[in-house]
Amino acid sequence: MGGVSSLRANAEGAAGRTDSRRAVQRVLLTALAVNVAVSLLKLVIGLLTGSLAVLADAMHSATDGLSSLMGLITNNLSDPNPDRDHPYGHDKYEGLGALAIAGFILFTALEILRTAIERIAGGLKPLRLDGADLLLLLIVLSCNVLLALYERRVGRRLGSQLLLADARHTTSDIWTTVVVLVGLGGAVLLRQTWLDVALAIPLCLLLVRACWQVLAANLPWLVDQIAIAPEAIHAVAMEVPGVLNVHDIASRGMLGQRVFIELHMVVDAQDLGTAHQITELVEEQLESRFGPVRCTIHLEPREYAIPEITFRGAHG
Repeated sequence: MGGVSSLRANAEGAAGRTDSRRAVQRVLLTALAVNVAVSLLKLVIGLLTGSLAVLADAMHSATDGLSSLMGLITNNLSDPNPDRDHPYGHDKYEGLGALAIAGFILFTALEILRTAIERIAGGLKPLRLDGADLLLLLIVLSCNVLLALYERRVGRRLGSQLLLADARHTTSDIWTTVVVLVGLGGAVLLRQTWLDVALAIPLCLLLVRACWQVLAANLPWLVDQIAIAPEAIHAVAMEVPGVLNVHDIASRGMLGQRVFIELHMVVDAQDLGTAHQITELVEEQLESRFGPVRCTIHLEPREYAIPEITFRGAHG
């Protein structure tokens, strides 16, 4: 029976996870509307007051809007259901969208730093700022806080990396606005215009940190890093009656959304029907333990059993 494989895809496993794209789209449309309004408001305040920090913050909010727009585009492409041309689904489009968001964040950090250097080289100008401007920025900050909480809550409920990445971006906008408010408050009270430009460094650090968080959350998935420890898969499979040996275990995907598992297995069976029943039980146990999975199980004769359980790559 060497090389015989069983690919199981029941009602839940075939799709991997519920198609939640419509719910994600609603959140992204809300985020897009809020980000556009916030960006325009910050831009107006920045132009009227001459504040570099506010203009940089407006630019960051504009990238929030771009990231939400990019999220809408990639979300339409990230159908979790497989088709003829994409037998493993389209989930990775969502990860690519998250990487685009990371790119927007990094661009913003570099642009803020460049503008700050130009302002220092060109000479500092006094700010035209009053209490009304600070109050408007506080309103903007409140909108961003509510939006970030909304995106994070729905993103966790739906298991959407795209929404979680967008929430991180919105959160970074919250911190930049907080830093801007503190700096501008100091500039107004202490009459120290240089505080406006000095904000460039902490703003850049916050944005770079947000960029790294998005990359760290999505790169392992996109490069097919291990999803489940082979020892954990081995332990679950060996609990099933009739399983004698499990080896060459590999996994990829996103735990909690959909994981693809491949393994080689030796079973105590004299006919193909019994062997198939054992593989079905193994697949059910794996899905019960780890959530949505798609398994490819290669049945092998007893003499193929080996002690190593992890994937060994090319056989020498």
